[in-house]
Amino acid sequence: MKQLFQILALLLTTLVISQEKEVIPPYNIKTITFSQNVNNTIPFFRLGENFDLQFDDLYGNEADYYYTIEQYNYDWTPTQLLKNEYLSGLDNQRIQNYQNSLNCLQIYSHYTLSFPNKFNQIIKSGNYIVKIFDEDQEIVFSKKFIIYEDNTAVGITVRRSRDMETVNQKHNIEFFIDFKDKLLQNPKENVKVSIFQNGKFNNAIHNIKPQYTIGTQLIYRYNKETQFWAGNEYLNFENKNIRGASNTVFKVTSGDIYNTFLYTNEARKNKIYTFFPDINGNFFVNNLNTTQNTIEADYSWIYFSLVSDINPLEKSIYVTGMFNNYQLSDEFKMEYNTKTKTFEKPILLKQGFTNYMYTVVDKNGKIDEKNAVDGNFYQTENEYIVLVYYRGGVERYDRIIGIGRANSTDIIN
Repeated sequence: MKQLFQILALLLTTLVISQEKEVIPPYNIKTITFSQNVNNTIPFFRLGENFDLQFDDLYGNEADYYYTIEQYNYDWTPTQLLKNEYLSGLDNQRIQNYQNSLNCLQIYSHYTLSFPNKFNQIIKSGNYIVKIFDEDQEIVFSKKFIIYEDNTAVGITVRRSRDMETVNQKHNIEFFIDFKDKLLQNPKENVKVSIFQNGKFNNAIHNIKPQYTIGTQLIYRYNKETQFWAGNEYLNFENKNIRGASNTVFKVTSGDIYNTFLYTNEARKNKIYTFFPDINGNFFVNNLNTTQNTIEADYSWIYFSLVSDINPLEKSIYVTGMFNNYQLSDEFKMEYNTKTKTFEKPILLKQGFTNYMYTVVDKNGKIDEKNAVDGNFYQTENEYIVLVYYRGGVERYDRIIGIGRANSTDIIN
């Protein structure tokens, strides 16, 4: 029995290790984002669409960076396909499109990697990770993205929770998948779904089975299994005029680079909900006085401060958003100032308009959405995305055959 338990433990450990996670970038790599038509976007792209991966290197020495593209299964374990089965052409190429910053106090080199490009093109849908390497073939960072086929209808309804304890705090996602005249083998078992709130990977819901079928539709009408904590509208700041104060910036000082001090935020969980338009965690790089934002927008130290009753000995607070891929690392972890009784953190960010939120994490590293700093309100505007995966009996990878989107502004009681 002891040997059996050891074998089981080893198998479980192997399973966990085999699930690929993103590699956190080093300090000098900033503003990593996927974009389309200049705008930053959630990294879900239709097969064949053009999109870019962009990032800055604060060393500004025009270093050589290389990339690889790897496909993964639904659960982010390595695919069985050979690279030439999902990629036309060759990867492990040097990123050739880069420019140095212009008229900025903080020097940097800005890199743009376009897909598809003259070297390769992704030819199958699925989960992907792009890995960036330096000239010594040491990995610098990696980023997940998803390629989908939009050929299966997905209908989504956002409802309030049916549980009276959370009716004012949660969103419940109901949806159906209509495969119509498409021949899907054993769809109840071969179809899988992932549900995302504002494109975040860290609280996505997976492995939900259809409850029943009606004709060619798979129906998902769960009461609890497809619920999200609604959260609150994102906070924001704008420093497109990097030298000036605004309604979110109360002071700017200069040194080697600019220092931008934001007004102190107060926890909103015990306040009434107030509608305040946001961009669901996104950010826009913008310098008011330039035309080439990618290389003429400067960096500034942004000083965040928060008044909250969170016990710093029991839980940690991080500043997160699309600007840092919701990353939970020491670079974004707030420190508690016992004199001012506030949580504080300076973060180096590129100027523009930035959405952010405060994320509470317990001692086990688990995000505590229930006790969010800014509370949970069913009125909060969130975007929900459902991705539909399918693997037929003879197929060796998980295709993404459909996508559905809905917004909680259309919530139903």
